[in-house]
Amino acid sequence: MNRIVLTLLAFCINITCAFAWGQLGHRVTGEIAWNHLTPKAQKKINALLLTESLAMSSTWMDFIKSDPGHAHMDVWHYCTVCDTCTYSDALCPSGGDVVQTIERLIKELKNKKFTDGDERQALRMLVHLIGDVHQPLHVGKPGDRGGNDVKIKWFGENTNLHAIWDTHMIEDQGLSYTELTKHLDKVGADTVLLWQKSHVRDWVGESQQVRMGIYPSEGTTTLSYRYSYDHLATAQRRLLQAGIRLAGVLNSIYE
Repeated sequence: MNRIVLTLLAFCINITCAFAWGQLGHRVTGEIAWNHLTPKAQKKINALLLTESLAMSSTWMDFIKSDPGHAHMDVWHYCTVCDTCTYSDALCPSGGDVVQTIERLIKELKNKKFTDGDERQALRMLVHLIGDVHQPLHVGKPGDRGGNDVKIKWFGENTNLHAIWDTHMIEDQGLSYTELTKHLDKVGADTVLLWQKSHVRDWVGESQQVRMGIYPSEGTTTLSYRYSYDHLATAQRRLLQAGIRLAGVLNSIYE
């Protein structure tokens, strides 16, 4: 029994490092998006998701990482763009990446012809991946697996840079996803329209620019209050932008 518990614990630790925003962040993005959907889009999405909310659907794509049958989706969560490149210069893996998958899913949800699963699955994936591409370290630079290989302490506990952005900074605020949504979702109509005019390759460029400013200086061994003070607002803004833009995409599909 102890061996099983330890194995499950190790599995949970390992997969957490690969998640974007963690469960809390993804659900915030889904809940913000729901707030900005038209009634018609809400009705159609409810019919697809049945008893599952848009917020709760947002973590499905991380949940199924435990199933080897979905291993081909692992590369869909991120892309790699060096500091001096644009996405157009980058080489896409043969199995696809987050940008190509988002573009494909939008097209499939509009024409109702699906290459991987059905409409419900495609919707769940799109909700998740639009969140992913707004996490700066899911537009990674070559060589450190999106900051997973940047080992560092967070308030004295061993972790890595990717996990700090995925979970620690967000969850350390001690808010539920509905509380954090209420705190963040106060953007004006003009800003909503501006953000929704952009496209996935614009979002990649934004994440790349943020990423270039979030690596700790060489020799840093631990991060805590100062790092959160410097970067928490940016992380929260990316969650908000992801939710607003997800709503724009879903309205365009289901209107």
